Parts: sequence; structure tokens; C-alpha cells
Amino acid sequence: MKVLGNIIWLLFGGILTSIEYLIASILLMITIIGIPFGLQTLKLSILALWPFGQEIISEPYSGGCLTVLMNVIWILIGGIWICVTHLCFGLLLCVTIIGIPFGLQHFKMAGLALSPFGKKVI
Repeated sequence: MKVLGNIIWLLFGGILTSIEYLIASILLMITIIGIPFGLQTLKLSILALWPFGQEIISEPYSGGCLTVLMNVIWILIGGIWICVTHLCFGLLLCVTIIGIPFGLQHFKMAGLALSPFGKKVI
């Protein structure tokens, strides 16, 4: 079921979302200051490409205060809008019974989009 869900996800917008995150990641990595943020958007790109069967876990040694500071900067710069977008898509998809699994994947991505530092996608 995971493979079928991922194929349907890719056909109906997952590949475009992943490409958008990948382009944002490349643009952020052009500058030295944007490299940590580019790595986080790369995480989102990988999750957007193949979300079914992947989990997001918090890393045990995540970096302490630096992780919190980077998450705050991330939220202020644009993470809140990415999260709200995924929440809106998740709510729209959960209106139908068929869309519920895809809505749940958007909710998973919203959690990662809100605070990606200190988290790992498995």
C-alpha cells in the first residue's frame, strides 16, 4: 500500500512539491548563510517526494540552543507559511474519505515545516 500511495502522491502533485523544495534548497545554498536552511528544505524535498512509509523523529543530540535559535529564525522567515499551506491542503484533502491518507501526509509535512532543525526523516 505504501508504494501505491507514493505513486498516487507523485502523480497528483508530490513531484511538483518536491521540485519546488529542491529549487528553494539550491537557491538557499548559494549563500553561506543559507546553507543550514537549504539543508532543511532538502529534508522537506525528500519527504515530499516519497512520504508514505517515512517517519519524522527528533534527534537525541540535536544541538540544544542553536537548534532552538535556528527554528525560531526558520519560523520567522517563512516556516510558518509553509506549515499553514500544508495544513490547508491537509484539511482540504481530509474532507473526502479517499483524501484522508494524503491529508495525513500533509499534516506530517506541516510538522516538519514548522520546526525542521533537530528532526530526522527515516
